[in-house]
Amino acid sequence: MDLNTVWFLLFAILIAGYAMLDGFDLGVGVLHLFARSDEERDVHVAAIGPVWDGNEVWLVTAGGALFAAFPPVYATVFSGFYIALMLLLLALIARAVSMEFRHAHDSARWVKAWDYAFGIGSLVPALLFGVAVGNVMRGVPIGADGAWGGTFLGLLNPYSLMIGVVSLAMMTMHGATYLHMKSEGALEARLAAWIPKLWGVFLALYAAATVWSVVALPHLFERVSGNPLFWLLTLALVTGIVGIPLANARRRAGWAFLSSCATVVSMVGVTAVSMYPTLVFSSSGPALGLTIYNASASPLALRTMLVIALLGMPLVIGYTVFTYRLFKGKAQPHGGY
Repeated sequence: MDLNTVWFLLFAILIAGYAMLDGFDLGVGVLHLFARSDEERDVHVAAIGPVWDGNEVWLVTAGGALFAAFPPVYATVFSGFYIALMLLLLALIARAVSMEFRHAHDSARWVKAWDYAFGIGSLVPALLFGVAVGNVMRGVPIGADGAWGGTFLGLLNPYSLMIGVVSLAMMTMHGATYLHMKSEGALEARLAAWIPKLWGVFLALYAAATVWSVVALPHLFERVSGNPLFWLLTLALVTGIVGIPLANARRRAGWAFLSSCATVVSMVGVTAVSMYPTLVFSSSGPALGLTIYNASASPLALRTMLVIALLGMPLVIGYTVFTYRLFKGKAQPHGGY
């Protein structure tokens, strides 16, 4: 395993960690739009209040890893996705500010406005992340010089929008399993009834997207048939998907959430293995794609940053574990944020 592959693996782990952790609190934000009372909305915010900002550290770290290890990919993708990234940042800022401001004033209109900001600010990233992944898998217009040659509207193609909807469904289901674990009473019972429905929607969309990928994107499956890691991750994915409704039916909320976590991580893993060693496919021709070899930093930079990453990652993981242990248990509506 060379340094380039190590960094590909590290980047995939960071993305998987972000999808698993921030995925559920984005899902809780989407469910916030369908809450039936102010008390329920307070439970939503209290459930993710202590952890949401720590979850987003994984996204920041993934961006830093991409910049350090594969700077041409960072430059090309960020320039091409510039408008989408601005919308994403606006949404993330809106949801962060809403949690701080929603009870800063007693006005019902004030609280309602920030509740909508929280919900929409969660829905937009859940959708846009999937659209971005869909474009990366499908291929984007990269020229021979590695420069972006597309438009923002070109990103909104049917396949990528489909992956965006799958991402939204997945994160909403993931958020429901987490909120079910953190809630009690009527909200807990209603979430137990919602989870199988959200699971069914996600499964149908994911199955349709998989068939579409097999038919339209054969380049994703050229190197996976003999790869044992791909089949191992596929088995983990199937196990996770099956485990969600089974655990929910037995009222084991913690196991349902762990099954959902396994599903999310396995989906990212299957995608990463299918793309390896390519980071971004080019719609202009297979030879123009950005890979871990033609778009990597120098060997010295990879070695230096790897040492820094190996020192920093245990801190991130340790902080994450500590936070979740500290704030375990049910969320209370008036616990504050």
